[in-house]
Amino acid sequence: MPSKEEKLYSYEVRREGGEDVLHINYLGAPFVPSLADYPEVMSRTIDALIENPGVSRIIFAQQKNYNYDNQETMLLLEIAHLYVYLLRQEKILSHEKLTSNNGPYFNQRYNEIFSFLFLLRQDPVSAYFEIKKIIIQTKILFDRAEQQYRNDIENYIHLLEKILSLLENTSIIQKLIPYFEGYKKGDRTIYDKILKPDVIPNFTFTRLVYDIPADAEIIDQYTVGEDFDTSTVTILKRKDESKLIYHINPPENSLDEDYNILLNLARGVLIEHQPKAEEFTDVERIRNVFFNIAKDLLQDLSQTQRIKLNYADLNKLATILVRQTIGFGLVEVILQDKKLQDIMLNAPIPMTNIYVRHQDYDECKTNILPSQSDIDSWAAKFRMISGRPLDEANPILDTQLEIGKLRARIAIIQNPLSPDGLAYAIRRHREEPWTLPLYVNNRMLNSFTAGLLSFLIDGARTLLVAGTRSSGKTSLLGSLMLEIIPKNRIIVIEDSLELPVESLRKLEYDILRMKVRSALLKTTTEVSADDGIRTSLRLGDSCLIIGEVRSVEAKALYEAMRVGALANVVAGTIHGASPYGVFDRVVNDLEVPATSFKATDLIVVCNPIKTADGLHSIKRVVQVSEVRKHWKQDPQLEKGFVDLLNYNIEKDELEPSSDLINGDSEVIKSVASNVKGWAGNWDAIYDNILLRGKIKQEIVNVAKKTGYSKILESGFNTLSNHVFHEISDKVRQEIGLPLGERVFPEWQKWLNNEVKTKKF
Repeated sequence: MPSKEEKLYSYEVRREGGEDVLHINYLGAPFVPSLADYPEVMSRTIDALIENPGVSRIIFAQQKNYNYDNQETMLLLEIAHLYVYLLRQEKILSHEKLTSNNGPYFNQRYNEIFSFLFLLRQDPVSAYFEIKKIIIQTKILFDRAEQQYRNDIENYIHLLEKILSLLENTSIIQKLIPYFEGYKKGDRTIYDKILKPDVIPNFTFTRLVYDIPADAEIIDQYTVGEDFDTSTVTILKRKDESKLIYHINPPENSLDEDYNILLNLARGVLIEHQPKAEEFTDVERIRNVFFNIAKDLLQDLSQTQRIKLNYADLNKLATILVRQTIGFGLVEVILQDKKLQDIMLNAPIPMTNIYVRHQDYDECKTNILPSQSDIDSWAAKFRMISGRPLDEANPILDTQLEIGKLRARIAIIQNPLSPDGLAYAIRRHREEPWTLPLYVNNRMLNSFTAGLLSFLIDGARTLLVAGTRSSGKTSLLGSLMLEIIPKNRIIVIEDSLELPVESLRKLEYDILRMKVRSALLKTTTEVSADDGIRTSLRLGDSCLIIGEVRSVEAKALYEAMRVGALANVVAGTIHGASPYGVFDRVVNDLEVPATSFKATDLIVVCNPIKTADGLHSIKRVVQVSEVRKHWKQDPQLEKGFVDLLNYNIEKDELEPSSDLINGDSEVIKSVASNVKGWAGNWDAIYDNILLRGKIKQEIVNVAKKTGYSKILESGFNTLSNHVFHEISDKVRQEIGLPLGERVFPEWQKWLNNEVKTKKF
């Protein structure tokens, strides 16, 4: 925003995010600046563009900022270039151009062309019709003129027709030709078709394309956020575009003018009191402090400015102020949308709309264009939050963001890795952890698979969840952590904090998180991942969960598995599209000895499945394989991988293999060998797997029937597992085995009572 000392209508060109932006001061003007509405605004802007032909965007600064994007700016630049060409290169006002002899027409022609040039800068459409009128009048004059003047008049007509042709071929005229029918000279409403500024409140710099495209069809509309801080999301489809538009209207964009003034004044005060770097390590605390400061400040300013401010609006403005000063602006707003999975900010960010990946509509283009100052500010905050470097020597930063219930993984790259500047990839995590019933509900896996995985987790197996990028590996691992009995201690080792540790703590799990150095960092004060794993072995008997097996820590992990130092579940995620792909990565890329790989009991593969039209993808668990121990060099050639479950693409479902159905699973037999009554009793083992799956399915069925979806979430999942184990133990003591025909009715009775009374 310009200062009060800046002269009205003064301008400057600022370099922002790889582009030159023309800022024109309209603070104090008695009208809202508009290229479409006011000829003097257009002529003043074209004059500035004549002097600054490298400009790619225009901003009029007043109580709000009015931004004209690159396409709109190019329309005016073309007129500015034409004006300069006609005046300076063609020299159309010169005596030589206007008349070929000393005839009587020079003064008249000079006035005509001078008026045309004046009109061109402020109203190109009127100038277009004016030059056509002059041509008609000159042709009439030609027909009536004496022979001695005809050659001179003909030359003038050629000049006029050349000017008309040049103007007619400009983009602004070409775009407006379809609207010329019924046009009356001086009617500026025609410019509304092509010149619509994005209105940006003064307290933020991020651009928001507010207008919904006229040619777009509304596909869906819903609200995100809660209480006073809600935004409207509209999903739009434009003809001949496969990518949909994600159009968001945040509360920032629909405030009264008085509230905009308050926020602008308050932002100016708060920006002078930015938190210190060490304070950013506790994001939640510093935001709460600033929220209270913002409320006090806004109350004081509202009294000074004599602006009425009720309690709800005070909280709303304070929330906006915090996210627009010490927060992450509109990125926080779109993170409120539970249907979003990924948010991508591609370099150069100020010139590129944010993209999002939507659970229902895949990748969409948003109406948000962050400013360079915003993205630089966010990068600095992420450096402080993570305590990790982001500079030319370390152009990659992996960290996380936690704001209340919002959790997201942040990946940032910059020069020299990204030659166009900063770029962000944000993975939004679910506010509550995924559970196996939730996955059954959305068909990522079926109830039988859920039962098998629950059985194997209880059996303290070692497993890797594999898959490609964005296949749901980490979320699936988080759901498996919820199948661990809470009395068992869990140690979680991550370089980026993505697993739902805080949620498990709230559910009273005995859990310890260790944050280790990213494999992408060479030097830092953080402990390496392999040292973290070795340290965990000295912290007592625990389940060990590795956020992702990426680098040399794989050797330490397999050392721990091989020596039997861990008597509980060991699990992690790894990139790989198949069991052999995992073996290849672990042995050949991460240099773990092939024989050590045998310490892996199970590999669960999840991958996106493309739809036939190629436009959509669905996340599915596609394979569960056990790793047998008889092979020596290559498990693929020596049949060391045995599938327990395979994905049937026609049925969109996992199916048990014949090996599993026939009881030919060494891993499951190994689990059973340590349980009284199960050793050698495949029917009892299979019954328990079916029982667990039946329970997960019943939760899903009851949730659908009653609409009580809360029972699909982590809290109820943990309670249900606890009740299941208690009932199983009771039945085991009575009849020797926890048979499904006895356990399930009792558990079902408990479930129905919980749903009926809604105690949970």
